[in-house]
Amino acid sequence: MSLFDQISKDIIAAMKAKDKVRLDTLRNIKKLFLEAKTAPGANDELSDADALKIMQKMVKQGKDSAEIYASQNRADLADAELAQVAVIEEYLPKQLSEDELRERLKAIIAETGAQGPKDMGKVMGTASKQLAGLAEGRTISAIVKELLG
Repeated sequence: MSLFDQISKDIIAAMKAKDKVRLDTLRNIKKLFLEAKTAPGANDELSDADALKIMQKMVKQGKDSAEIYASQNRADLADAELAQVAVIEEYLPKQLSEDELRERLKAIIAETGAQGPKDMGKVMGTASKQLAGLAEGRTISAIVKELLG
């Protein structure tokens, strides 16, 4: 079952359960999926990889918004954002721990033959493809910079 179909099915379950946060979040995801499917050149298709990218972007935006709300002493809004992020994260692959990520990045650095900071672009290109969905780009970048520095 594709992610699109799974989200559609889970919307019905959330309606039956009267789970407002889950329902609103899933409807928002489906709206973004539909926009991506009907975008020019999409041919009315949405791969699971593209769906995951959309959800990862939503998680990042939600966490950033929650951070801003928290810094402005709006815990109510921050909690609402984080509740939605939690629902979205249920559909994403498990994120790598920092140690696991560090080991994978060391292997990628060895594989690409990177010597120092000037090779960061080469490493990031490979790492972004291999670790898509398993870690945030900003975390990958920080560890690569540290390992090459």
